[in-house]
Amino acid sequence: MTHTGTGAVSAAANQRRVAFATIIGTTIEWYDFFIYATGAALVFAELFFKPAGANIATLLSFATVGISFLFRPLGAFLAGHFGDVIGRRAMLVITLILMGASTTLIGVLPTFSQAGMAAPVLLLLLRILQGVSAGGEWGGAVLMAVEHAPAKRRGLAGAFPQLGVPLGMLLASGVMAIMTGLVSPGKAFLEWGWRVPFLLSVVLIVVGYFVRRSVEESPVFAEIAERGRQTKVPILVLFRKHWHLVILAALVFVGNNAVGYMTTGGFIQGYATSKLKMDATAVLLAATVASAMWFVSTLVAGILADKIGRKATYLIGFAFQALMVFPLFWFVNLGNLGGLYAGLVLLSIGLGLTYGPQAAWYAEIFPASVRFSGVSISYAIGAILGGAFAPTIAQALLQATGSTAAVSAYLLVATLVSIGAVLCLRDRRGIPLGPDHEAEQATGATVFGPNRSAEPVAAEA
Repeated sequence: MTHTGTGAVSAAANQRRVAFATIIGTTIEWYDFFIYATGAALVFAELFFKPAGANIATLLSFATVGISFLFRPLGAFLAGHFGDVIGRRAMLVITLILMGASTTLIGVLPTFSQAGMAAPVLLLLLRILQGVSAGGEWGGAVLMAVEHAPAKRRGLAGAFPQLGVPLGMLLASGVMAIMTGLVSPGKAFLEWGWRVPFLLSVVLIVVGYFVRRSVEESPVFAEIAERGRQTKVPILVLFRKHWHLVILAALVFVGNNAVGYMTTGGFIQGYATSKLKMDATAVLLAATVASAMWFVSTLVAGILADKIGRKATYLIGFAFQALMVFPLFWFVNLGNLGGLYAGLVLLSIGLGLTYGPQAAWYAEIFPASVRFSGVSISYAIGAILGGAFAPTIAQALLQATGSTAAVSAYLLVATLVSIGAVLCLRDRRGIPLGPDHEAEQATGATVFGPNRSAEPVAAEA
């Protein structure tokens, strides 16, 4: 009996280490990713694209935010392949180092006035490397969390790496707000103040590296490797047998990503500072508070996903999100901080509810042998379709119509697309994730085929 108790304590301690490692790692990854978007909203148009003219420079600045998404599938393909062949943990460390190095180098780039066309080209190349890293990191983080967790707590466990996104946004907005507050918003900030948040990534890399190296490999992959069951070319198997799941899972992500990138992509920050003439520091602080609400609602969603199911939690979240896309700009267009806070905080509730269940549901959709490839590629494609050019599209709609109503309509359409995809998938809460259950994992994920996993299996709990 004592041995059993010790084993339970050890398992619980290991799960806490995994949760801590995934949340720290993803926070660092997304801090790096979002600090770029904040820079694009505040300074990159002026420093790297100014010769194109004010309006075109702003569009080009936001376009570089989106172009990196086109390279997420490359990161997802590479990390998915090697994650299914050599393991989850190794890919987590590699993607973390790649992201951190790219971010740090952005902090030392020359501007257009110093290097001419070489400056925006180098900026774009480093942003592409960020995209490759982001495309590969997410799948490894969520599988480490979900595959280590008991079946009854996968929703909450999967929410921990998801929490890294709002935490990364909170950290990025907070650090940039400190810099705009401490440094003159004029010449000094444009010369060196904006670089500091990028250079801080060096410290974060070191912390994240040691945290992630301390975590054991996923037990599911360890079992696959022990039996020599790795799929040689998992991506080919994925697209030959499960292409429809990749499409549906990607579409599930579209609505959350399009709406989320109104803040994480910097559109609202840029709109509030340039169009509404609000103070940059105050706007960044509002984004920071909204990120805190996003964090809370993501955590709540992970708990709800275990209580009422992944699908039900998603539908509640998307319904709330759909109701908020027009009030978002009604509040923001009041032109005061109260309206900005209200719009962003209310929007963040729906964002969290449609992000918290994602890790567990994605992991339960795909068979163990191609799971890393499946979740990574679905996430990357969904990010392209939803968030890649959301800030650019929003800016173009605003310039073409002169109204934010068109932007809200665009966000509503994206949300409705995701609701349709959610309705096409089954909730697979509790299905075994190990390699001995590949046949069960490979069938019954959509409402269009036989339901082979109607009764949740609690064997892994």
